[in-house]
Amino acid sequence: MEKLEVKGLHHHFGFTEILRDISFTLDKGEVLSIVGPSGGGKTTLLHLCADLLDVEEGSVTNSFASSSYAFQEDRLLPWKNVIDNIALGLLAKGDKKSVAIEKSQEIALKFGLEEEDFEKFPKDLSGGMKQRVSFARALVVKPSLLFLDEPFSALDIGLKKELQAILIEMISKKEISVLFITHDLMEAIRLSDEILLLKADPGHIVKKFQYDLPQDKRDDKYVYGESAKILQDDEIIDTFELELR
Repeated sequence: MEKLEVKGLHHHFGFTEILRDISFTLDKGEVLSIVGPSGGGKTTLLHLCADLLDVEEGSVTNSFASSSYAFQEDRLLPWKNVIDNIALGLLAKGDKKSVAIEKSQEIALKFGLEEEDFEKFPKDLSGGMKQRVSFARALVVKPSLLFLDEPFSALDIGLKKELQAILIEMISKKEISVLFITHDLMEAIRLSDEILLLKADPGHIVKKFQYDLPQDKRDDKYVYGESAKILQDDEIIDTFELELR
């Protein structure tokens, strides 16, 4: 069974302790989100799980067959056009150029891009279009595990819902597992099977929330209702320094 298992993870930058005793398991077909305020170590944790940083203490075991990443910044290569940017992962996997281009064009259209956009370079794209390309690049390789680092935070609500709908469709078909970093509680509730609350200084898990209703059944009423409940939780209030009482 594919899974991501984190045990007793600690991390420092110099003399500053960033993460303390982090442990969790992400099983195949699940979406696990880590929420917390900015500066709490969420992105560092994701980078450790994605093997973008070396693990100092503890362990990260990833048995998923493949993985890809989508970040808050689009991270497109400025000297490559839309299709060539999307095709990067496919070519790295060994797909023929013609096959990679065909797959990239198909997913670009699915993500709302037009054929006239295919030859454009990142400098010619709006912020929303860049994020579409970034998401398409991450998903075109059909990863078993997707790492998401606040990829929706800078998007308008329409595009955010559009990209989330594509992701939810994949989740409902059990085509993908997701480790998701966000500070947006509503976003986490909409997408996650389990939410881990990360409190800062240093980052450590203080509470878990679980949601059994399938993501494709979670309408706005459900998300708003669950958000209202979670905002009354003492650990949420304390961690985000909310003044609701």
